[in-house]
Amino acid sequence: MADMRVCIADVYMKNPVITASGTFGFGREYNEIYPIGCLGGISCKGTTLNEKSGNEPPRIIETHSGMLNSVGLQNPGVDHFLKEDLPWLKSQDVAVILNVAGSTVEEYCKIAQKVSDSDIDIIELNISCPNVKEGGVAFGTSANSVESITQQVKMHTKKPVMVKLSPNVTDIAEMARAAQSGGADAISLINTITGMRIDINTKRPFLKNNIGGLSGRAVFPVALRMVWQAANAVSVPVVGMGGIATAQDAIEMMLAGASAVQVGTANFTDAYAPVKIIQGIEKYLDDNGVCDVNDIVGQVKIW
Repeated sequence: MADMRVCIADVYMKNPVITASGTFGFGREYNEIYPIGCLGGISCKGTTLNEKSGNEPPRIIETHSGMLNSVGLQNPGVDHFLKEDLPWLKSQDVAVILNVAGSTVEEYCKIAQKVSDSDIDIIELNISCPNVKEGGVAFGTSANSVESITQQVKMHTKKPVMVKLSPNVTDIAEMARAAQSGGADAISLINTITGMRIDINTKRPFLKNNIGGLSGRAVFPVALRMVWQAANAVSVPVVGMGGIATAQDAIEMMLAGASAVQVGTANFTDAYAPVKIIQGIEKYLDDNGVCDVNDIVGQVKIW
């Protein structure tokens, strides 16, 4: 059987499958379905300095092959996470990635400082969330701001920092290079694509926030292209996500240059999706005589 272990920012994981932020909570509910210790890692619900109630409903709607959400980072805050969620997560033998968000650079830095001596494994810097009215997109769509916020967060923590990039930009490779220049230990992409739907009967957007983030299988080809471009622009590890629902999707991401993948919206339609993806990757490696999962990373043969 192939070796499935991967290393992201000096953090070793038993396999390359991570559950994506915002779709898996802090893991407790899914642990009632299967032992989450079988995963490579968990990217926790986007966490802010203080508790947030999120945006007003309606804030989720299904779309063709995906969904729009404007949840608005509803979460209990970093102090609650450190006290109530982190000890339980660490007992599950899984890498813990804390996705953090803020309205100001100072908020990001305060969170990074708070978790610096904790047991989390990686900080995932959410600078690209399109469903938050302030911050988020503004930080993620300018190369200068990507580099600057990465630098400042790095100065406030001893933890590895993985920068999550927005797809709502003109040049994803430029943003990837900016994150690396700012000291990022890894990058992850893509976050959701900004989208909108309108109820033709009420003539109002379905989402109270008017716009939201599009995720799910519809975005996979865009995500794959951007992961390939980013992986060819930087030397730090790349974690790919966006519409991954099957082992084939995950393998494509890895061939494009991702050292690991995150599974998000697929969790809502099939709670066992991450487990099936792990099993499918193992089968692919064995069927093709590949001894180490890392050997397929970046091996796409471009015409």
